[in-house]
Amino acid sequence: MLSIPNNFLNSTQTPHSGYHWDGSDRRFFEGWYYRVTLPDCGQTFAFMYSIEDPIGGKPYSGGAAQILGPNDEYLWRTFPDVQGFWANKSKLELGHWGKTDLRTPPNLLPPAEFDRHVQEGYQATASLNQGIFHDPAKGYCRWQYEIQPVYGWGDKGEPQQSTAGFLSFLPIFEPGWQILMAHGLASGWIDWNGQRYEFTNAPAYGEKNWGGAFPKKWFWVNCNCFEGEPDLALTAGGGRRGVLWWMESVAMIGVHYQGKFYEFVPWNSQVSWQIQPWGRWQMQATNSEYEVTPTGTTDLPGTPLRAPTANGLIFACKDTMQGEVRLELRSRYSNQSLITAYSSLCGLETGGAPWDTTWFSHYNRGEQSQIRD
Repeated sequence: MLSIPNNFLNSTQTPHSGYHWDGSDRRFFEGWYYRVTLPDCGQTFAFMYSIEDPIGGKPYSGGAAQILGPNDEYLWRTFPDVQGFWANKSKLELGHWGKTDLRTPPNLLPPAEFDRHVQEGYQATASLNQGIFHDPAKGYCRWQYEIQPVYGWGDKGEPQQSTAGFLSFLPIFEPGWQILMAHGLASGWIDWNGQRYEFTNAPAYGEKNWGGAFPKKWFWVNCNCFEGEPDLALTAGGGRRGVLWWMESVAMIGVHYQGKFYEFVPWNSQVSWQIQPWGRWQMQATNSEYEVTPTGTTDLPGTPLRAPTANGLIFACKDTMQGEVRLELRSRYSNQSLITAYSSLCGLETGGAPWDTTWFSHYNRGEQSQIRD
């Protein structure tokens, strides 16, 4: 197994990399998202892990793993026993054991030991993603790949940032959202129903969310596999989330390119969006130095995915990993284009409700001006 130096992992570790549950019996979920894109064959694998009400004994207590695989095909498996779940509170390490012959408490295993003793389950860190499970209706997936982080969430070599700003350290905004790794390089293999995909230095990505409340409606645009731009990563999204006793609409755009992080968030930028229920994601943002325009589109139908909700893990969103995206970043000083990029391997998502019309909204720094919400 490749050994990633701890000092390198520490330099890319973001806030909120650790597990957030405080041990109480309040409603709680935490979810993790790992993705690897294989440009040679034009396919993407997205692994989604979640735990709900880990204290156990609650109506929605339990864990699950979902995979969005080749051609947006979908597998999933529940892990009802919360005692099989483990996670590290100080860094990105987690796992869930389903079928195993081990009698020890679940914990991080060397990959060979995991492969030998865990018949269903997963384990994941900042430098590893490994697992196996069977979906009785659709087949199985086994995977093991190593990850070399390139960008966390911030300038390269600088302290990494919280995606939601300093207030995300308090349970004021729920759910919380953190980009764990805007861009990385993955090497290993994935066995999808008997077809083995092997890859070296493939674009990888990771994020997470957590909390005791659930977003009412959201959208997401993400890509780190642009044509001719191997060092470019885009993450954009927005939603309606709880803030104390009210709901607010928020959105952000983050771009990593050539060691620099371009951040467009409500407290430093004007951010606006026009998101169709499905098919087109249009955003614009401007701050004192730059303006950015990502546009995602797809003619594909998308695949329904499960998401944590007030009523447990249910189908609540729709995704494709084969969307198109066009990205432009311009300097306001020189009025020159710094980035003009395209990809046909973009992740696109809409979730929650209602999505009966196009969602328009607009932000001025620190103040929200609703056009239509």
